[in-house]
Amino acid sequence: MKKGLLFPAAVLAGLLAFCVWNSAAMSAHTTRWRAQLAEADRLAQLGDWGGTAAVIREGYADWSARQTYLHVVTSHDAVDGAEAMYHRALAFAESREDSELRAELADLRDQLRLLAEMEEFSVRNVL
Repeated sequence: MKKGLLFPAAVLAGLLAFCVWNSAAMSAHTTRWRAQLAEADRLAQLGDWGGTAAVIREGYADWSARQTYLHVVTSHDAVDGAEAMYHRALAFAESREDSELRAELADLRDQLRLLAEMEEFSVRNVL
């Protein structure tokens, strides 16, 4: 390879490596957050409202700890939408609104799935 092409090739390789890492990291984070929400849903079905709220708070704390990363790598609207859903889900859990909580948790899990899809390293997202 010519010396003049070495630096651009290294930059492209670095960008590719970051994209692959980011895709895997976002997938791991959203899988964990979705599992936390599924646990909150399970506890709500059992009528354990205190446990439900505690799991949502724990998941929200985990989510909040990743805010800088999320705002750097993904759409602010998607992140802000999920943030609002976390707040509504916690409010529904604290007021013991079963059907509203379960619907909000389902929407939030779907929103997190979409976040992972937006950062997925795929031909569809590259083009």
